This record gives sequence, structure tokens and C-alpha cells, in this order.
Amino acid sequence: MSEKAKITVNDKTYEFPLTVGSENETAIDISALRAQSGLITLDTGFKNTGSTKSAITFLDGEKGILRYRGYPIEQLAKESDFLEVAYLLINGELPTADQMDSFSDNITNHTLIHEDMKRFYEAFPSNAHPMGILSSMLSSMSTFYPESQNPDRTDKDVELTIHRLIAKIPTLAALSYKSSKGQPYIYPDNSLSYVENFLYMMFAVPSEDYVLDPVVVDALNKLLILHADHEQNCSTSTVRIVGSSKANLYSSIAAGVSALWGPLHGGANQAVIVMLERMIREGGDMQKWIDKAKDKNDPFRLMGFGHRVYKNFDPRATIIKKSCDDVLEKLGVDDPALEMAKELEAIALKDEYFIERGLYPNVDFYSGIIYRAIGIPTEMFTVLFAIGRLPGWIAQWKEMVSNNEPIGRPRQVYIGAKERNYTSFDKR
Repeated sequence: MSEKAKITVNDKTYEFPLTVGSENETAIDISALRAQSGLITLDTGFKNTGSTKSAITFLDGEKGILRYRGYPIEQLAKESDFLEVAYLLINGELPTADQMDSFSDNITNHTLIHEDMKRFYEAFPSNAHPMGILSSMLSSMSTFYPESQNPDRTDKDVELTIHRLIAKIPTLAALSYKSSKGQPYIYPDNSLSYVENFLYMMFAVPSEDYVLDPVVVDALNKLLILHADHEQNCSTSTVRIVGSSKANLYSSIAAGVSALWGPLHGGANQAVIVMLERMIREGGDMQKWIDKAKDKNDPFRLMGFGHRVYKNFDPRATIIKKSCDDVLEKLGVDDPALEMAKELEAIALKDEYFIERGLYPNVDFYSGIIYRAIGIPTEMFTVLFAIGRLPGWIAQWKEMVSNNEPIGRPRQVYIGAKERNYTSFDKR
């Protein structure tokens, strides 16, 4: 494309090239703006700023499109499994049968954590939030594998770290849950699939048989796929910018977990359940809460409806709604919060107020319901999100490193006090 963008300041014009992506997304490349003019752009929250070029995920919020490496999310959720999607994101192509076998074997061989790490769990308060524990444990893993801290690591070193992370994060998460409950730890059973093993470590009890429900396994597998990557969101950008300092992969992922912890990001599905519990606690029929949601002067907001990126519908919600219905039907859980969720969904999908504003149930709404139904504690919801998002974080970190991108260093517009002279205490 030969066209250029022009910025005119004080009668002086600067020209900048346009960059076009493979899906015809067009961006103004202002990389040379400060060098040419001494100016910077101000874009609070980076809502209009592209921080990188990426070949991993394509997202079109206006059309409700989400693709990993070109593959529609609908096809991957229906036909694939989480480990295959992880391979795709990290390596760029779907694996052959031999590549998939090798990848799965490598993950299976690293599910155990070092026994010394169990002491860390004993040091956390009994009411410690699992996300805080997970972030701490991931960061500490680099101390058990000091070769990962070498900024001149080889491709083989990176691959080993990737396998360890994917293999051990379900173990770390399950142990944090068992620790919070004061229950004995359950070691991985490597005869099980990735999702089955996580559920086993979470819910199995010594000397008792644990029966895996295929409907639950399928729903959780789909949720992990749907959460695997989502372009340059808060936590993904955090992983990339931390990694740009040549921090090791464990620490970069731990930083991503901390970013995901926030209620405006990964904590949104937890907020759905908190909202439903409040609605039950404070009582009133559903119309009362619908009216409150429509009242601009009322601070109450419906959590799990609408999306900052998707303007018409969340394609992930369309996929997971079926799994949500299947789980509720199969388990037959008697839970007032889940009953209220179904009632709320039915009303919102037909109400013109919500339809006109695109306030449809999103993936956080349905994932919260599924987690609640299968017995995942509310404080563990975001941990499940982190397990799913891990392959995307790894892929983004790996892409950033391979592109040799510079260390992240945003600019600012200073609005503080001008230069002033210091005076000591006795002269003030």
C-alpha cells in the first residue's frame, strides 16, 4: 500500500506509512513519530494502539469472529482438544499424529512438582486466594530450574520450560485447592487425559473411587480451548512486556496470572456468581433486578452480559451455552443461584433493551455457571481461566522473543509540578 498518513502540527506535516494485516486491518505506523517530530501520542488504556504484529489470533469484535492461527474457534471447540490447540498456538501449525504423541508424552512426563514446593503451600494462610498462590508458585518454579533464567537459553531449553509449565499448572492449581481445604494432596494420574487428570487431582479423595463424568470433561475441555488466547488483552500484554526485559518464562507467566486476577479481566466469571448470590440474598423477583440494571442511576450492573470487544455476540458464548445446558441437565444440580441464572438468561435474551445494546450473555456468564455446577469453588474460577490461557501466553511470549522486539517502554505526558526548589523542615 503506497498511501501514507499525514499528521500536521503547527503547519509542519509528517508522513507515516500504513501497515495492512492479513485480514485487511490497517494501522498507522508511528514508530518514527518521536524521532521526526519530538511528539508522542496519548492513548490512555492503549485502546487505539497496536503494540505488535502478531500471527497468533485474529479477532473481529464487530462480526463475532475469533480464530487461532486461522482456524475458526467453532471448529476447534467441536473437533479438537485442549492439548492439540495448545500445540497449534505455540508452534503455528496443527501437529501430525507423531508430533501430537510426542507433545502429549512430554506433558505427561512433567506433571509432578518438586516435593520441596509442597512446603510453600503449608506456609500460605488457609484462606489465601488461589490466584495469589498460583502466581507465587509459578514464579518460584524458575528457582527449581535455574537454567530457565539464562537470557541466552537455547530452543531446547525453552521447549522444556514450555512442557513443564503446561504439565505442572494443573497440579499447582489442584494442590492450592486441596491446601485451602486442608485435604490430602492427590498426585497426578498420568493414565488420564489432561482435563481428566486435573479434575481427578481436584476432587478425588484417598481410598475412594472418583468417577469422571464425560459431559463435565467435555465442557471443561471446551472452556479451556475458548480461553486459550484472545489477542493483546491485559494479561497477554503483561506477559509480553515483562518478557521483553528478557525475564524468564516462569516469571513472565506469573505476571500474566497476576494481571488476570483482576475482576475486570479474568475475575469476571467469579463476579457473575457474586452477583447471583447477592440477588438471592437481597430477594425480590427477577423483574426488580432487570429494572435496576436498566436504571442508569442505579449502581447495580448485570455481570456476564455484553463484552468490551464483541459488539454483536461473543462466539465463545454461543459454543459454550450448549455445554452449559448439557452439564446442568446431566448433573441435575439443585442450586438457587443456577436457577436464577437460567431465569436471567431467558429474560435478557428476549428483552429489547438488552438486544438493542448487545447485552447478550458472554462466555464469563456460562463459564461461571458451569464451574459452579461441577463444584469448582468461586475463588478457583480465575485459576481455571489461567490454565486455559497458558498456551496463548506462551505463544505470545515466544513470538515476542523470536521477533526480537525491544523492551516495552510506554511514554507519558507529564502533568505534575514544574521545577521548584527544595526547602528544609525548619524553613517551611
